[in-house]
Amino acid sequence: MPKPVLKAGSRPPWVGLGAAVWAQIAAGNAYNFPLYSPMLKSVLGLSQQELTILGVASDIGESVGFLPGIACNKFPPWAVLLVGCGLCFLGYGVLWLAVSQTIASMPFVVLCITLCIATNSNAWIGTAVLVTNMRNFPLSRGTVAGILKGYIGLSAAVYTVVYSVVLKESALNLLLFLALGIPVLCLALMYFIRPCTPASGEDSSEHVHFLFTITVSVLLAIYLLTVTVVNEIVTLSDAVSYILVAIMVILLLSPLAIPLKMTLFPARARAESSDHLALGEGNATQADPLLTPSSSATYLGSFHEAEDSSDVETLLAIGEGAVKKKRRPKRGEDFKFHEAFIKADFWLLWFVYFLGVGSGVTVLNNLSQIGIALGASDTTILLSLFSFCNFVGRLGSGAVSEHFLRTKTIPRTFWMACAHILMIVSFVLYALALSGTLYVATALFGICYGTQYSIMVPTSSELFGLKHFGVNYSFMGLGNPIGAILFSVLLAGNVYDAEAAKQGGSTCIGSSCFRLTFIVLAGACGLGTILSIILTIRVRPVYQMLYAGGSFRLPQSANH
Repeated sequence: MPKPVLKAGSRPPWVGLGAAVWAQIAAGNAYNFPLYSPMLKSVLGLSQQELTILGVASDIGESVGFLPGIACNKFPPWAVLLVGCGLCFLGYGVLWLAVSQTIASMPFVVLCITLCIATNSNAWIGTAVLVTNMRNFPLSRGTVAGILKGYIGLSAAVYTVVYSVVLKESALNLLLFLALGIPVLCLALMYFIRPCTPASGEDSSEHVHFLFTITVSVLLAIYLLTVTVVNEIVTLSDAVSYILVAIMVILLLSPLAIPLKMTLFPARARAESSDHLALGEGNATQADPLLTPSSSATYLGSFHEAEDSSDVETLLAIGEGAVKKKRRPKRGEDFKFHEAFIKADFWLLWFVYFLGVGSGVTVLNNLSQIGIALGASDTTILLSLFSFCNFVGRLGSGAVSEHFLRTKTIPRTFWMACAHILMIVSFVLYALALSGTLYVATALFGICYGTQYSIMVPTSSELFGLKHFGVNYSFMGLGNPIGAILFSVLLAGNVYDAEAAKQGGSTCIGSSCFRLTFIVLAGACGLGTILSIILTIRVRPVYQMLYAGGSFRLPQSANH
């Protein structure tokens, strides 16, 4: 008996997207490491090198999402979220016990494993939310990816406001909040984040709804940046502080206005899209959460017609009764991980992403030291500027790539090439250390860094399908921790320590502290530019077929 599944035009998918906003904020808890790392260092007696290793452990835990990717194809979203809740409670709970000295002593290796477990909750929560919503809105993959990745980019600013205003800058209370608050929040969201049958065609109201969501997210980003700057300049009373937090919560709840409108105006909602349960095609089981096949197989038919015809001729030559072997998937269809793993485009996309994000995470991990070395008096504003521009890059690249893809069939990877080029410019500005360019370079870098993150997500789903998207996307994410180890720890850390030793101290001042690092990173982005151009040329025919007629259309029938 087929299970009833919810259609993408109805209220529940939009409720799920609104709930996903909060889940993505929760999935950004690894950004809190700079807030409680000083307490780890002082209370547990760690050296700076040990603290750096803990930072890498945090990056590894956050980015290793292979198991969550597999789980998304085996279990419903609530089960994946439940694992994330458990990891978050366990990891941050043990950290809180260590910092509060409830546990007398903890080996450093155990501390690294504990932090890795804590931040690995991000992978489970974020993957469950991203995969579910990408499948619920397959016609707007770039926009959905931009929105969800954008909110993760904003999570650092949200946590900073909570840490400063609500928790009174107590790192111990922050760890307790992460151990208890995030699991409770995710448990409350489980019911609302669920898979739905994708819509079979374009819906004009959907564009208006996405535009509203993008608008309120931009307002939230501007608001958070303003509050952060004002809080650094002016001392606010408790009453004003809590009012500012309440406004932040209201802005975070704003995406739920869409399903609320559908509820208050049911006649209009029915005209826009069906609000009834529809029976799924075939048997919908937990083992196959993608309730309809990828549309790529249908609309790439003519693209691969020549290849398939040769198979037909071979069968005819063999004779009647011959058994046709299963054809390997083509670009744009659903790939299993082992099938995608041997494709050149898969590795081109991985290296393009790795070179962009790997070089970017190096600057992010050392942004405070970069600011101090280049003469910034207050690195808090520098970090806030990066957070805002990171959000702009994530959200804007999703919307811009979606527009030009539908109007000009320009592959999304073109924008990754543009981001690489602009990152080279930002690294050159950092290396030159000209007066007044620090904030310009940081803003430019933040936009490009966010673009790399946001573009990779829909690109992976379009080239290799949505059915096994969780696993393929998670493997792409390994570019982050590998980049942190190679570029941040081995390159930037050693260069900084060597320059600081020349100055006779542990703190380095001047452009020489990171100049060699920036030159190497610029070279890495130069290579990334070349690879992304090659990838764009290779996948252009695929995108021309996927978006024939200006839109990505799902198959009219699931019987293929």
